[in-house]
Amino acid sequence: MDIMDTIKDQITANRVILYMKGSPNQPQCGFSARVVQALAAVGERFAYVDVLSNPEIRANLPKYANWPTFPQLWVDGELIGGCDIITEMDESGELAEVIKGNG
Repeated sequence: MDIMDTIKDQITANRVILYMKGSPNQPQCGFSARVVQALAAVGERFAYVDVLSNPEIRANLPKYANWPTFPQLWVDGELIGGCDIITEMDESGELAEVIKGNG
């Protein structure tokens, strides 16, 4: 399977998916850690992909998403954004609305 198809399948198969450095239990960068904290505060389950363990995804997701950095949060097949956007959405309460399907 082509890597772009793999990425598309991951995004389609998981309502909420986070492409991050490390895992939710052991984030490998501060930006990923902040997004995990915001998602944990919402209290909904989410899938994740460690881009450090998946170099093909790390190399190709920025092209697929037209977004150059990690982490990347996707909800319902749409890119929500990276750390700064997720942090702002968390502070305003908008993140919980989007994750819970009300936004």
